Amino acid sequence: MAFDAVLERFVKNSPVSVMARLVLQRAVSAEWMDALFEAHRQRQYMRELLFSTVVELMSVVAMGLRPSLHAAAKASEVGASVAALYEKVNRMEPGLVRALVRGSAQRLEPVVQPLRTGEKLWAEGYRVRIMDGNHLPASQKRLKPLREFRGAALPGHSLVVYAPEQGLVVDRGPCEDAHAQERTLVTAVLEHAQQGDLWIADRNFSTTRIVFGLEDRRAAFIIREHGRTPSPTEVGKRKKVGRVETGVVFEQTVQVEDDSGRRLTLRRVELQLDEPTEEGEPLIRLLTNAPEEKLSAEQVARLYRKRWSIEGMFQSLESALHSEVRTLGHPRAALLAFGTAVVAYNILAVIQAAVEAAPPEAKAEGIELSPFFVSTEVQAAYGGMMIAVGDDVWAACDEQSPLQLSQTLVRIAQHAQPKRLRKHPQGPKKKTKKGYVSGRAARKHVSTARVLASGRIDSTS
Repeated sequence: MAFDAVLERFVKNSPVSVMARLVLQRAVSAEWMDALFEAHRQRQYMRELLFSTVVELMSVVAMGLRPSLHAAAKASEVGASVAALYEKVNRMEPGLVRALVRGSAQRLEPVVQPLRTGEKLWAEGYRVRIMDGNHLPASQKRLKPLREFRGAALPGHSLVVYAPEQGLVVDRGPCEDAHAQERTLVTAVLEHAQQGDLWIADRNFSTTRIVFGLEDRRAAFIIREHGRTPSPTEVGKRKKVGRVETGVVFEQTVQVEDDSGRRLTLRRVELQLDEPTEEGEPLIRLLTNAPEEKLSAEQVARLYRKRWSIEGMFQSLESALHSEVRTLGHPRAALLAFGTAVVAYNILAVIQAAVEAAPPEAKAEGIELSPFFVSTEVQAAYGGMMIAVGDDVWAACDEQSPLQLSQTLVRIAQHAQPKRLRKHPQGPKKKTKKGYVSGRAARKHVSTARVLASGRIDSTS
């Protein structure tokens, strides 16, 4: 489609910002969000402030376009006081936030799918889902009951479901109680497990209820075995089956039993590591119900190792996006901030997929894009672009089908420069022992300029 002359200049000079606006509108259009609010709200209602307005303001903070919710409200005409905005945010129901994440991901899946065509699948014949928990860090103690407390005030945590082949977070179970177990959130999330799925999770989710729950939904799983649960009974002999990059692989048939006496036969895959984990563990045990003809023991071990991609996603949420707004101490407000940051992450994931799919040199040279540099590019030009380009121009772009939008994104991405957005991975830091020094030595200071001039530290520095 043809672009307006002003928009065309932004396409050539800041293509990432243009893509961000197009994908943002597809993910969370105002009409869709307000309809979502009416469908999922429980006790909340709309007066002066629309649900879409609140999410839009939180998204501005998540993308780093404004430093705080207060600053975002001051810069926009929200039609209500700042106090009313915070009151709305503090009462935002967790179910609404989950519906926002799930619904926006479903709207983006048909857009990102054509951009990922041709990429190698994680596991042939399976739709892979990685499940993990994320605890929000301690917030500032602005709430009156917390002001005299000297410890940490934790506003909550979430159970996140990540689709690595699409690069999208497809579900999120928020919890206001920061001390609640992650596994207590699993029941609601597993309602959407289905035949053909392969769920990968760490040992926090190694329970009889979760194992049987996935089996009942005819979904496959790879779950790291916990030391105490589900306490499988050994049935077959342990045998060596091969080797992967990090160690030797063994396999054994085991059985687990639920409270009703039902038994389930599983494969236990053990990875004897060449080097122990950071916790000093030399052995990793995995339980899976995937048949051997679909996934060999070596494939199971490699897939669990790739589970760490969700940790990279969490790192991107923290470094590239403002997912942790420490000034929001109320649990519901903090969970809303994290939820909108997840939506923003999904938007960046679609942009990354378009840039990686467009220029041939990106794939040829194996360039991996950095969410941090992509988000920085958006922050640099987004505000000016929204002032310069009229709403009528964007309205024409918003009428495209998912496939048409994918094609438009690839066309715009032709102007991107992947080398400017690439990751710059660093090797592992060398551990050095600092040792003990006296307080007097630790409090000393020197002039860096004098040290550089003389090449040493002495009494004159």
